[in-house]
Amino acid sequence: MPRRHIRVTGTPEAPLRAALTALRAELDIPGTFPPQVLAEAERAARDPLLPLTDATDLPLFTLDPATSTDLDQAMHLSRQGDGYRVRYAIADVAAFVSPGSPLDTEAHRRVTTLYFPDTRIPLHPALLSEGAASLLPGQTRPAALWTVDLDADGSPLAVDVRRALVRSRAKLDYAGVQREIDSGTAEEPLALLKEIGLLREALEIDRGGISLNVPEQEITERDGTYELHYRAPLPTEAWNAQISLLTGIAAADLMLAYGTGVLRTLPAAPDGAVGRLRRTATALHIDWPHHVSYAALVRSLDPALPHHAAFLQECTTLLRGAGYTVFRDGVLPEIVTHSAVAAPYTHCTAPLRRLADRFATELCLAAVADGPVSDWVLAALESLPKEMAEGSRRAGAVERACVDLVEAALLKDRLGEVFDGCVVDVDDHEPGIGTVQLETPAVIGRIESPGPLPLGERIRARLTQVDVAAARVRFAPA
Repeated sequence: MPRRHIRVTGTPEAPLRAALTALRAELDIPGTFPPQVLAEAERAARDPLLPLTDATDLPLFTLDPATSTDLDQAMHLSRQGDGYRVRYAIADVAAFVSPGSPLDTEAHRRVTTLYFPDTRIPLHPALLSEGAASLLPGQTRPAALWTVDLDADGSPLAVDVRRALVRSRAKLDYAGVQREIDSGTAEEPLALLKEIGLLREALEIDRGGISLNVPEQEITERDGTYELHYRAPLPTEAWNAQISLLTGIAAADLMLAYGTGVLRTLPAAPDGAVGRLRRTATALHIDWPHHVSYAALVRSLDPALPHHAAFLQECTTLLRGAGYTVFRDGVLPEIVTHSAVAAPYTHCTAPLRRLADRFATELCLAAVADGPVSDWVLAALESLPKEMAEGSRRAGAVERACVDLVEAALLKDRLGEVFDGCVVDVDDHEPGIGTVQLETPAVIGRIESPGPLPLGERIRARLTQVDVAAARVRFAPA
């Protein structure tokens, strides 16, 4: 599911880049890998566990942002009778990371790749995540190879996953693929991405699910000041995400039938969170009639419009209750669905960047083989939700701190100015303290008033404090 995408440009010495470096130290973010972990990575890169099945004749391709080098997935799409066949190769991290090894221990400590506006802190050493384990073009790699057959409507007919050697033929990027599809020059395996993606999007709507096409925020420095821009995602990105969602849903169904697994679950959003989002919509001049559902509203938005883009960023707050749910021996949990997906779902397609995916893959392989789960997988299951929750908490803290820092940088030269906004939140115990969403720029900040704040109403807010180093902005009613 989506996270906020913020990208900062500028030299490392620029104030915002320097503040981000200081933030990593303040949050005690893992830095370089310990020597024993790097030594283990070198050994694993030289001598991975290779599967017997050879699928290197399958002309797979990867599709990612142009600058990506940690390539988790490669695909091949084809027609199968009246329907389709999706072949989806996922990097086999278990071929490189031995249970209990220094690499494994470090992965359990890091849990997930952390994304900052100016860099990322990887889950695994780059020697693996951007090298020996990455599905780079022209390189033979161990993978978990999924085969999902779909009917003419895009619904699954059969699912299989097994270990295999694969070789990607091409590293493609979203903009290039979009141009080929739009111009009609894309060959069938690529052209089918749109056809299958649209079918899967229609099925998502039918089951009540929703995908957030979260735009990327780009902060650029110019003459000592910062400007905010939004980059709307391309349709190709959404179609690509549908292939990943298809695999995550298929994996969850496999594990539920098998009786042992790990799911990504999300209860329905509480009314308070939806109410706050409605107030944010008001602040950003987005019409949200009460008879229109959240899902219908989101599908009506255009991420190319700045105020729609800002609202889509805030929509990610409804996903914050997501967690990992483990079950064993046929005893299913009370909640098995992810409310945004509107189906059982799991994370299994990004093992280079997320710890849980390695274990989900092993469970799916056991389910298809109708065999036992490896002892090292079962041993890790009980503690996995807590580990992932801590990793998610850290990632959330990073995201919130980065947003606060970027927003402070945007306003650093505007102390004393008055902005149009809306009070989207008020403290239950101190009604004079709350949160204001500005209309332009689309910044959220703390507002303090000597009297009660008007929840849900428009307000003129004066910027009373801005501190980039402390990532802090404060407002007061004007």
